[in-house]
Amino acid sequence: MKTLIAIPARYASTRYPGKPLVSLRGPDGAKTLIRRSWEAAMAVGGIDRVVVATDDDRIADHATAFGADVVMTSSDARNGTERCAEVAAKLPGFDVIVNLQGDAPLTPAWFVEGLVKGLAADPAADIATPVLRCDGRVVAGFLADRRAGRVGGTTAVFGASGRALYFSKEVIPYTGHDYEPDEPTPVFHHVGVYAYRPAALAAYPGWPIGPLELLEGLEQLRFLENGRAVLCVEVEARGQQFWELNNPSDVPIIEAMLAGGANSAR
Repeated sequence: MKTLIAIPARYASTRYPGKPLVSLRGPDGAKTLIRRSWEAAMAVGGIDRVVVATDDDRIADHATAFGADVVMTSSDARNGTERCAEVAAKLPGFDVIVNLQGDAPLTPAWFVEGLVKGLAADPAADIATPVLRCDGRVVAGFLADRRAGRVGGTTAVFGASGRALYFSKEVIPYTGHDYEPDEPTPVFHHVGVYAYRPAALAAYPGWPIGPLELLEGLEQLRFLENGRAVLCVEVEARGQQFWELNNPSDVPIIEAMLAGGANSAR
């Protein structure tokens, strides 16, 4: 299947303005967040084109300078999925459009490759997204975040066919059980990478934001609220660490992971 990766990047982030141009130091020197995200996308096998999607000239100029292909989008996009929909409209002819978010430079290449394979194996699925089975240590961390009033990771529940039933910032399903740190659990961590079929992606911006998306602040719920089939593809970490850059406090965490070889698989 002909596949495009779009990397949404906006300058006017509410929590962290200018985030795509933040410098992250690793063994290969200092590189911006958007450059490291682009390099992660370029390492994915079987991809036909990679573009940075932005509405900001500063990001566009910087991305062009390090060799990225840039598609300018409007400032009206309310999230990364809507920005990817604009890219797909400007670049028709792809069978799959992948949203590799510009704040997740440590996303393993095999996560994306697994999504594309998942869509190829399930023609009725409209979207595919990765999930990781949590061990007891991760679940305990999520629950501690919730008790402290912090939003931790997003969790997913899905049926026997792999079709998503719900995504939440709460820890679901409820287990009522304490797990050993390394013990596998029935809780799955949702990783915010998406592979869309063009028709589902084109329809997305025209749907109103539903009550579940509004309450949870999770863009993928718009697909479920409109009856689209979201395939959850279970992936493995393979010992790799990954972290999204959402706040300034995340910079030293990602830099430590880079120093420890967290992106060595690329």
